Amino acid sequence: MSTSDSENEFLHELQIEVEAELTIVEASRPEEEMRLPATEWRFDPTDVERAEIGLRGLRDAVEALEDDIRPGGHVA
Repeated sequence: MSTSDSENEFLHELQIEVEAELTIVEASRPEEEMRLPATEWRFDPTDVERAEIGLRGLRDAVEALEDDIRPGGHVA
């Protein structure tokens, strides 16, 4: 199976976007939010943790796809 430059570019762009989203999620500091009474939460810390887990999984999947691409445009 061959891969095109556009597919490689897509994976690279996706990885950049996922990393940016992870930075935002990590900056929200859900552990600090959990110390407040639930009525004062700006967001549900559990939702943030779920989002972070999902983004890390997506990042790992993109990295695995990129690792599978061999020089010459072939996928292992």
